[in-house]
Amino acid sequence: MPETIFDLQRQIEARIRRIPTRLNAYGYDPWGFHPDTARRAMLVTALLYRYWFRVETQGIANIPPGRVLLISNHAGQIALDAAMISCACLLEAEPPRVIRGMGEYWLPTVPWVNELMVRTGSVVGTRKNCIDLLENEEAVIAFPEGVRGMNKLIWERYQLQEFGQGFMRLALETHTPIVPIAVVGSEEQAPAIANVRSLARLLRLPAFPVTLTWPLLGPLGLVPLPVKYRITFGEPMTFEGNPSDEDEVIGEKVEQVKASIATMLARGLAARRSLFW
Repeated sequence: MPETIFDLQRQIEARIRRIPTRLNAYGYDPWGFHPDTARRAMLVTALLYRYWFRVETQGIANIPPGRVLLISNHAGQIALDAAMISCACLLEAEPPRVIRGMGEYWLPTVPWVNELMVRTGSVVGTRKNCIDLLENEEAVIAFPEGVRGMNKLIWERYQLQEFGQGFMRLALETHTPIVPIAVVGSEEQAPAIANVRSLARLLRLPAFPVTLTWPLLGPLGLVPLPVKYRITFGEPMTFEGNPSDEDEVIGEKVEQVKASIATMLARGLAARRSLFW
């Protein structure tokens, strides 16, 4: 029989119950994660995962137990790629994991979003937050391309932008393995043809993308295209060295992670027969 929404809800509830969390008397963990809120939010994400983007995963068993940094390419104007990776780790990984996102500094200024991001497991992307989470054996996801990747234009798709070095310094400082991730599909979900930077500055936003459907179609234009997602988890990479090394030394290690992601992206694109199937 086909899976119903109630089956999916029960599956989410069962898998969230298997995740060890230290909750206070009010049901929150030290970073504000609230399992009941996460369960409700994850149902919407899981519907997109199963029926809109029809996500396929490879190599998810490569996620090691304990602390880990998940490093991925980033695109799509809004962070649905992060949501799909998070959903994969809850529904497909064994044991299931809650992924801790490192949100941009401006996100806590957005009403509703600021609370939702914390209640579902994300935090503001500060160095201290990341170290605390890793030392608590959590799985942390980061996108070293930042907004340079998320708001890239359609003709720049799958061209990895410059990677920041912060994730590598944190990995060295906390002795954390890195799992590189390649997401194929997200870079075409909202094809952007322009980024109106002057308007973005006026609105105090990191970018103001114009896509093929927005603002032309109004709110309907915000709906992402039903592209097929393919997410590949690479083998864990471990690095040793001084986290305070010069940029050139850290940069060489960062390039190894970037090259691994680029290789997986190239393979995924070569194997893809259609944007939608």
